[in-house]
Amino acid sequence: MIANEIAGKLKANEIFSEVTAVAPGFINICLTDTFLSKLLNDMYSDERLNLPLLNPKTIVVDFGGPNVAKPLHVGHLRSAIIGDSLCRLARFLGYNVIGDVHLGDWGLQMGMVIAEIKRTQPNLPYFQPDFCGEYPNVSPVTVDELNVLYPTASARAKVDEDFAKEAAQATVELQDRRAGYMALWRHIWNVSVEDLKKNYDILGVHFDKWYGESDADEYIPQVMNRLKERNLLRESDGAQVVDVARDDDKEPMPPMLIVKSNGADIYGTTDLGTLIQRMQDWNPDEIWYVVDNRQALHFKQVFRCATLSGILSDQTVCSHIGFGTMNGKDGKPYKTRDGGVMRLSDMIETVTSNAYSKANESDVIDEEDKKTAIAQLVGVAAMKIGDMVNHRTKDYIFDMERFLASEGKTGPYLQYTAVRINSVLKKAIDINANFGEIITPATSTERELMLSLISVSEALLRALSEKAPNVICEKLFEITGIFNRFYFENKILTCQDEKQRSSWLTLLNATYRMIQILLSLLGVGIPEQM
Repeated sequence: MIANEIAGKLKANEIFSEVTAVAPGFINICLTDTFLSKLLNDMYSDERLNLPLLNPKTIVVDFGGPNVAKPLHVGHLRSAIIGDSLCRLARFLGYNVIGDVHLGDWGLQMGMVIAEIKRTQPNLPYFQPDFCGEYPNVSPVTVDELNVLYPTASARAKVDEDFAKEAAQATVELQDRRAGYMALWRHIWNVSVEDLKKNYDILGVHFDKWYGESDADEYIPQVMNRLKERNLLRESDGAQVVDVARDDDKEPMPPMLIVKSNGADIYGTTDLGTLIQRMQDWNPDEIWYVVDNRQALHFKQVFRCATLSGILSDQTVCSHIGFGTMNGKDGKPYKTRDGGVMRLSDMIETVTSNAYSKANESDVIDEEDKKTAIAQLVGVAAMKIGDMVNHRTKDYIFDMERFLASEGKTGPYLQYTAVRINSVLKKAIDINANFGEIITPATSTERELMLSLISVSEALLRALSEKAPNVICEKLFEITGIFNRFYFENKILTCQDEKQRSSWLTLLNATYRMIQILLSLLGVGIPEQM
């Protein structure tokens, strides 16, 4: 009855060609072609294509999370590209976004590396307790050596109890800011971060802040004071913990470890210190942690402890944006052929190499430097879309051949469609064709394309609400799929009806601009040729 009443009122509005109530209470609404073309013309005349611009909020996005002294591996890919896409989306929609890489640069892995360097190069001045001069300006280790040092030290610590104790002690002394260890740590940090930036640059992933756990160290006393003031700390087997369980918990909630029995802080403590820094420096409305699903319990503990201690204000919302794992074809976490964890640089090289082989087969691209540049654009797009087309919470299978395919739900397919549209537009300019007002749709496919374009705003708001880049991917595949049908059904450049041709060219331009915006939100570029 309500649906019929509403439908009756809506029928009087000239923007609807049909409004029908359907049991048990749905309303089907069809826009008039005249109103639809008006929407498209309004969209085309706007620089942002009438996409939403929200009231500004300040959002801190914590993503990436690599460890200093360790190479990036495939497990770092999802956090980087999902986090980067969410930053791009939030910025585009009007938010003030601060992307922080949050380096793991203050924990046990640093102690292990320091202990291993000391074992192999004991005469370095960093290990001399009475050294009073200036420490060397050049790092005693290269990035390639670091990539070997950590796994070697980690393996040694598992079988050599004395070495494990030495590494733990080195960690404590570093956190106590022993001068030699701090100087060595700075070398390790600089060498590692320079290498990290190279890999992130290839992926098109960028951070506003390169802060790490070490930057939170100065806030640890404030953390401890807040916990003590509220009587939240208790001793457990020599360690300091905080009880964060609630009466309504349906699953066991263990206490949060704050200080280990040997006096060392752990990453949960530095997370609390980082929260104090973020609240003091930026006072954000929201903080998003783009970290894999396996850390869900940790973040529940951190958020609860931060609330109990008053570190978080009532106005700031913290969210753990979890994601699944990238698996091999065997359904297990992706490994190299010898069973090891693949470095991200090796994966990038493998994918771009395969993309280059495909570009090399093309008779359209002849210059070598163009082939290389296009291969990188296509390879990165293949990895990113292959990942983000899945909902972030789901595991997925890494299948390079499928990701690089020019058909199906792949990055190259989206890029190829954009290149196709751009080619038509360039030819239109070459023959001095007019770009006129978009008129009412001539075919049902053209109408579908128009409807798909005007519904992008809804998709972007949903992607933001759900923190889900796959919503953007699905909208892109919808638009490109409809466009390709439209393209094959109509002779656009050779259309004899001047008014129809100029309308179609403007519609193509609007479509290209929309695809360009959506791809940019995913961090994907469009090649000149393919």
